[in-house]
Amino acid sequence: MAELFKGAPVAKAITERNKQELEELASKGITPTLAIVRLGEKPGDLSYERGALKRAEKTGVQVRQFVFPEDMTEEALLAEIEKINQDSGIHGVLMFRPLPKHINEKAVCEALAPEKDMDGITSGSMAGVFMDTGIGYPPCTAEAVMEMMDQYGVELKGKKATVFGRSLVIGKPVAMMLMARHATITVCHSRTRSEDFAEAGKGADIVLTALGRAKMIGADTLGEKQIIIDVGINVDKEGNLCGDVDFDAAEPKAAAITPVPGGVGSVTTAVLMKHVIQAAGKTEN
Repeated sequence: MAELFKGAPVAKAITERNKQELEELASKGITPTLAIVRLGEKPGDLSYERGALKRAEKTGVQVRQFVFPEDMTEEALLAEIEKINQDSGIHGVLMFRPLPKHINEKAVCEALAPEKDMDGITSGSMAGVFMDTGIGYPPCTAEAVMEMMDQYGVELKGKKATVFGRSLVIGKPVAMMLMARHATITVCHSRTRSEDFAEAGKGADIVLTALGRAKMIGADTLGEKQIIIDVGINVDKEGNLCGDVDFDAAEPKAAAITPVPGGVGSVTTAVLMKHVIQAAGKTEN
């Protein structure tokens, strides 16, 4: 039976560290503050926002919500982003995406100051991940993956890791973060040949999935005694939440596996608070 890498203990440990750092900042008169920018009332955005607000309350981070109508103009949104950039009382920003289709999302993301980008949406933040510049922060989910493995004592140096998915949200940044920890990386995606896809999965010590396709990774793509980190959040044919990995098929073979729900997703808001506190700490320098 595989060890279950659950997210709740990891989120709790991060939150306790966050509280200690926040107390140090409070003693210097600094209150870490997050701006949440949301257009419209998408259920997914609202769900994540509720989770972020709860985590902020537990941690002690202040939150300012900037909620705008879905038909807001690009010009008006850019003006609000500039105000947030100039507001020294706001240390970090979480902006929900995708933005409405009439808005140039790339232009809006690039308008955000990289040092206030808490979720890796600016090119400045991604340069920080790829070039280790110290500017900005990686996407929260990508860092949550690393926090999960650290908390459960996964040794990365010299290990073979296969990442299924190449998005800028998870696949690419987490591959770079794994490489920075001296793992040997293979990245598979929608254009990878099926035989190579399976071979890469079976030959890995660590398998990380971020495909967004329910139960796509089955026993035929997995080896024995692997560590499986499933970042996918999907709905199966029965209407139940599930990951990219067929858990029932994978669990008997794995050394360790993350459940969905209850795995990586529950760590992301704790990482978000960590980023806000780090950003606030940099303001005193």
